[in-house]
Amino acid sequence: MAAALRAAAGAARRLSVPAIRNTDGRYPVTMIPGDGVGPELMHAVKEVFQAAEVPVVFEEHHVSEVQNMASDQKLQQLLSSVKDTRVAIKGKMHTPMEYKGEFASFEMKLRKMLDLFANVVHVQSLPGYPTRHVNLDLVVIREQTEGEYSSLEHQSVQGVVECLKIITREKSRRIAKFAFDFATKNGRRKVTAVHKANIMKLGDGLFLQCCREMADLYPNIIHDSIIIDNCCMQLVSNPHQFDVLVMPNLYGNIIDNLAAGLVGGAGVVPGESFSSEYAVYETGARHPFSQAMGRNIANPTAMLLSAANMLRHLNLEFHSNMVAQAVRKVIRQGKVRTYDMGGYSTSAEFTAAVISNLES
Repeated sequence: MAAALRAAAGAARRLSVPAIRNTDGRYPVTMIPGDGVGPELMHAVKEVFQAAEVPVVFEEHHVSEVQNMASDQKLQQLLSSVKDTRVAIKGKMHTPMEYKGEFASFEMKLRKMLDLFANVVHVQSLPGYPTRHVNLDLVVIREQTEGEYSSLEHQSVQGVVECLKIITREKSRRIAKFAFDFATKNGRRKVTAVHKANIMKLGDGLFLQCCREMADLYPNIIHDSIIIDNCCMQLVSNPHQFDVLVMPNLYGNIIDNLAAGLVGGAGVVPGESFSSEYAVYETGARHPFSQAMGRNIANPTAMLLSAANMLRHLNLEFHSNMVAQAVRKVIRQGKVRTYDMGGYSTSAEFTAAVISNLES
């Protein structure tokens, strides 16, 4: 238990593990392009980094379950790279719905093997891009190594399938501590636990109890709780009441996507996942957007903002601010917008606009 809580504290600090730098002064980063528009978005990141002279060198690993590039050998090579670099940037890896003899997807294996227990999605309004709700600024923190994603299913009798949801005290306390540490470090005032303990009295009841116990150790942070279905309604009707939300795996997957829709959709919200040793940066709303593949219409905003957050993690504050400010300036100007933002600009045009707005 103590080891898990130390891991949570280290992950919440984000820079508990020193960044690794090559002899030439550049930082190695593992790049996982993923499926759908992932490779196109990674190309945008590489172009912007080159223009901004970011001292990062990418180690690319192309893995995919839908393209038959997800062997155990590729997984081990990818894991070895992440363990060496300690930092990765990743596109969404599509998970086929067909059962092929194994329940755990490649992406789930990666999370568990690296113990990426904390997923953080910062949902923030973008000035210059109007949405129904304005000035939103909330954080969704998701435990992503257990819960319904435990890959424990079986057919007990013909036509009856049992799917096990796993909730443990150790991991519930760990993600709760991460959430309260995150709130403390970032000047947040409230942490809300999202649950369904009125129905799942033991499983979600344990998660809720762990959050309450952890809240007692942080008297300066307001703590409350909300049932998941009511949380969804409150998010779309009055999202300003929330600050930091912490929740088990499946609820987090749902809330991430719902909250992204409040500020413009999957293309504009960055995300990141942490263990005590590794950090993986990706889009907040995980969607491969396969129907846009090869059409040059995907929005690079979320991936570029994730890349900027990654640079901050590497202590490259100057380059991080340069990239993030250029992206936000393009959106604020409103002249170059991709299809999902109501415009007609291509991915390449958006990337070129970001590059032209980089301040030397």
